[in-house]
Amino acid sequence: MRLGIVRGQVVLNPRIDAFAGKRLVVLEPVTMTNLQAGNGQGGGKSLVAIDELGAANGQMVAFTEGREASNPFWPDSVPVDAYCALIVDSVDVQQGRSSQD
Repeated sequence: MRLGIVRGQVVLNPRIDAFAGKRLVVLEPVTMTNLQAGNGQGGGKSLVAIDELGAANGQMVAFTEGREASNPFWPDSVPVDAYCALIVDSVDVQQGRSSQD
């Protein structure tokens, strides 16, 4: 799971039946440098994700990618590669910790 900032919405035409009633958003993933700086910037390469949470432009979300992104739609088959799993209220970044802590 990664963090990203909602930067806009996507509208499809013609419609893909599996996406009917679902909201697509443009996400800008947040780099660790920008997360530590707390500057509200993303810095990553933008991608499109399904958002059923109603996140607003500028809000930070946690998203999942790949096969796991389609799990919320099981047993249906939805051609999705990224899914907004939660809206982030706050982030606490601890400086200087190693992955072994």
